[in-house]
Amino acid sequence: MVKKLIQLLSKEISGLHEAAYLLAFFAFASQILALVRDRLFASTFGASRVLDMYYAAFRIPDLLFVTIASLVSISILVPFFMEAQQKGVSLKRLINSIFSVFFLLMVIGSGLVFFLLPYIEPKLFPGFSREELESIIVLSRILLVSPFLLGISNFFASIVQMHNRFFLYAVSPILYNLGIIVGILVFYPLWGLYGLGFGVVLGALFHALVQVPFMIEKKTLPRFTLDIDFRNVRRIIALSIPRTVTLSTTSISAFALVSMASLMGEGSIAIFNFSLNLQSVPLSIIGVSYSSAVFPLLSRLSIEDKKTAFLERMITTSKHIIFWSLPVSALFIVLRAQIVRTILGAGQFSWSDTRLTAAALALFTFSIIAQSLILLFVRAFYAEGKTMKPLFINVLAMVVTIAAGYFFLWSFRTHTGFAYFLEALLRIENVPGAEVSVLALAYTVGILFNTVLHWIAFHREFSSYTRAVAGTFFKSLSASVIMGYVSYIYLNVFDNVFDLNTLPGIFFQGLCAGLVGICSGVLVLRLLRSQELEEVWKTLHRKIWKARVVVPGPEQL
Repeated sequence: MVKKLIQLLSKEISGLHEAAYLLAFFAFASQILALVRDRLFASTFGASRVLDMYYAAFRIPDLLFVTIASLVSISILVPFFMEAQQKGVSLKRLINSIFSVFFLLMVIGSGLVFFLLPYIEPKLFPGFSREELESIIVLSRILLVSPFLLGISNFFASIVQMHNRFFLYAVSPILYNLGIIVGILVFYPLWGLYGLGFGVVLGALFHALVQVPFMIEKKTLPRFTLDIDFRNVRRIIALSIPRTVTLSTTSISAFALVSMASLMGEGSIAIFNFSLNLQSVPLSIIGVSYSSAVFPLLSRLSIEDKKTAFLERMITTSKHIIFWSLPVSALFIVLRAQIVRTILGAGQFSWSDTRLTAAALALFTFSIIAQSLILLFVRAFYAEGKTMKPLFINVLAMVVTIAAGYFFLWSFRTHTGFAYFLEALLRIENVPGAEVSVLALAYTVGILFNTVLHWIAFHREFSSYTRAVAGTFFKSLSASVIMGYVSYIYLNVFDNVFDLNTLPGIFFQGLCAGLVGICSGVLVLRLLRSQELEEVWKTLHRKIWKARVVVPGPEQL
């Protein structure tokens, strides 16, 4: 039994759709656990100061992860390892060298942050009291172990993905969320707030360890060494720094928005994070899955200078991201209250918390397709070795996001007309703490700006790209609008069918309205002769795990 499980986890997946659907399946499973995690948080704490402190404590460890741990990211190492193999470079020595340098950098970086936290945290989160800040500092110090472990796990994943072992890569986030759930259920009753941090560390440990057996089998498990391949390590760091800064911009943007939320009412940080996590479900299932699945292939194609095949893969992947993202976004916007109430509406999570989270979720949802395409564009540029374009674009988008956050917050507090319009649009009139919605609005504005710039940059290199995906965009948009409208109509129809004072009633109201909407959307796509719909059906109809996949030569986040 154990042997069969290891063989399944080590199975090679080479086809784009097979890999994408595999990653999507495990992303879905991971997100289900993430939703269970958030429901436990919501029912135990509600949108409270405790959760505000927990999420605030995450920000600096998260920034450490994207600044140092991301130096060994998949998007940099996968094409680099492939290139090294082609050139006959000793892969084992290279792996040991990168691991050793990363280990030292993380120890030094974590040590500095550990001692600087008491001076940094009060300036970053001025809305917390002195006692709260002391707890945040201790929790942040515990959480510093997490980026170290996740960085090692990402390093392992680079080797795993190079061999197209997507099972191992896909199962890691599931184990990560399991660790956090253990923290909520077991460690929190024992050690309070700090127990939540130990749960995160446990999840990060699981995230890394699941990939170790395969690496032992392939004799690629890294070891600490002083025999450093400095020439190639310098090349990797030179490639990684622009990507690291690129990733940092997203973290800094979220940092700034959370800092603003700390000055708002109690629970504002929790509301912001709950809604951000909910919109991450379709993003992880669609955007992350497709962009991760296609990245090794884009890297191979770029190395072999096969521009036409590279563009074809980008067009195919973009079409399927658009095909899935637009309908899902429409359903999330229409069914947002049912989604939030079903997933989070328990225990200490009040009706006001639900309304605010649903409002922020609606604003975040408008950026789902944009976030998914950014992931793809960035990986395409990295596959080509062009790390500076995403860097400049993301820095500009970060500035726009932070500026939009301050501007919208100022407008909300000083212009009653703007506040009334936003509250009426999102149906949160007279709900205390409604100003948190401006943070979600700022985030979405920054993401849309980011996507437009990435699209323009990619279009300049491949001028036929836009026209190739335009048809899919308009077909999916048409189906999504009708799907959303039909779902909205049937929400009112099922109003009188189910008891909306109960969790099953709310769930089945949203489920039935959504299913009717999906049927209408599929019908529209059939009438429009959507090629993506046919491709999805063919892929799901056959036995995708046993299908013989023809890989286009040695071609390639």
